Amino acid sequence: MKLLKFAKLAKVASSAGSMLLSVFLYSLTYGWGYAAGFIGLLFCHELGHYIAARQRGLAVGLPTFIPFVGAWIEIKDGFRDAETEAYVGIAGPAIGSLCALACLALGNLFDSDLLRAVAYAGFILNLFNLIPVSPLDGGRITSIVSPHVWLVGIPALVALFFYRPSPLLILIAVLAIQHVWSLFKNEREEMQRYHDVPWSVRLGYGTAYLALAGFLALMAFELHETLPSR
Repeated sequence: MKLLKFAKLAKVASSAGSMLLSVFLYSLTYGWGYAAGFIGLLFCHELGHYIAARQRGLAVGLPTFIPFVGAWIEIKDGFRDAETEAYVGIAGPAIGSLCALACLALGNLFDSDLLRAVAYAGFILNLFNLIPVSPLDGGRITSIVSPHVWLVGIPALVALFFYRPSPLLILIAVLAIQHVWSLFKNEREEMQRYHDVPWSVRLGYGTAYLALAGFLALMAFELHETLPSR
């Protein structure tokens, strides 16, 4: 029993430690206020995934943070079906977007450019995660509509790399290629079982995805136009 409690405490300490380390390293470049706000929104994003996974009865680990890369939660037993994957996938950007919107509301209330900048970062973070290619959330959400949406996602990822090169984008591309390869390797019957959901459910997730992506793009554009250049 004591060993079990110690293991749980160790997991919490590891998650909290990686989060605090990220805040510290980001603060060296962007200052404490922005670093704490950005990592806080990243935590909200991952918390959305965590809560959704627990709601669906999945074994899930606490968020792990890697400075200047991002964060993730481990779904230990994988997903049972495409609908469960989409549900957990969309929960992160949804909760993250609500928290970014709260930052914007507080920024307008107190006339704080810092809070507005944090909100802008939150909108961009969640919008980036909606690129329709696995392992990003967008790939997990749109796979319920069709497992081949990567045909749109991968070109978008390539275009983004040429616009703003980043090692993170290369890492995501490598993982995306692995995912695409696994789609070709999997048996057709197994894929059909995994993606066997009513069209009404597919339409619901597709509509929610487009609405959330559109909202985030609009909010990011509006804030980009109003924030001071500094």
